[in-house]
Amino acid sequence: MRSPSEIKRVVEGRLQSYLSRDRTGIRRELLRLFVKIKSLTIAELVALLQTQFAVTFHAIASMVGIIASRIGILHALRNADGSNTYELKEKYFDIVVRIVGVN
Repeated sequence: MRSPSEIKRVVEGRLQSYLSRDRTGIRRELLRLFVKIKSLTIAELVALLQTQFAVTFHAIASMVGIIASRIGILHALRNADGSNTYELKEKYFDIVVRIVGVN
């Protein structure tokens, strides 16, 4: 079984690899929004990101899904209306801040 510090190193490596393929900066901005706002739905993310990028609901939902499932740094909470709210897991907050450079 992996130790918590080893798990953090693995997550950090996955996150850096994911962000290394970010040509437009949208992935970094999406993570910055999670650091700043804490809890967001896909619709809220789309509305915030459309001010800077040409994005679709499906594209943002895919990004959030990858970050939540493959990288494992987001927690999904089901709302009463059936939609999901996503939050950055507290134990990975410092890693994300360091990697995306939130001011």
